[in-house]
Amino acid sequence: MGSRIKTACYQIVDSLSGKHTISLLLEAAKVSRSGFCKWRRTQAHADNKTDDTLQEKIQLIHSQQPFYGYRRVTAALRRDGIIVNHKRVYRLMKTLGLQSTIRKKRSYFGRKGSSVFPNVLNRNFASTASKEKMVTDITYLPVTSGFIYLSVIQDLHHNEIISYKIGKRNSLSLVLDTLEPLKEIKCKNAVLHSDQGFQYTSTHCKPRSKK
Repeated sequence: MGSRIKTACYQIVDSLSGKHTISLLLEAAKVSRSGFCKWRRTQAHADNKTDDTLQEKIQLIHSQQPFYGYRRVTAALRRDGIIVNHKRVYRLMKTLGLQSTIRKKRSYFGRKGSSVFPNVLNRNFASTASKEKMVTDITYLPVTSGFIYLSVIQDLHHNEIISYKIGKRNSLSLVLDTLEPLKEIKCKNAVLHSDQGFQYTSTHCKPRSKK
């Protein structure tokens, strides 16, 4: 397993550690506890990041999720392994002049159709069968040349990562590429849960009924 993929696995385990046991997550991700603990210790030093670096990351998150307030930006930073106090995030966002915008659910986004769906999962992450409930999300990973984006689909039954793609842009094509392997998997009537960002509400992602 490459270092980039291993780091992505560590980040996924860390982000889900509040919902499932570490042992189960590590087993599902196929990474060692010692490696994860070493990565987590390294990430603990992230709270010493300079304000300039934090501002850059905050601006990136805000550009992707403009409806995030300082608390949700803090949570997004934590998911990326950057441990920082929410008061510091609030101060930096104020310095940058960043405010959360009200997200409106619309039938159309610009000239292209957009579909918003009911929250069927409703935070019930328990699953009794494989391919019954799945979740998907995109995160960004810092690399020497800037950032890359990781798109993941996870089966909640055994917390298995059933599809992932890495791209240079947070785009609709990245999401569609991640969905592609599902065509080969028997998952009729499955629930695929997302945060309904612009990539997931595009009509190109609208599910089609199968006979």
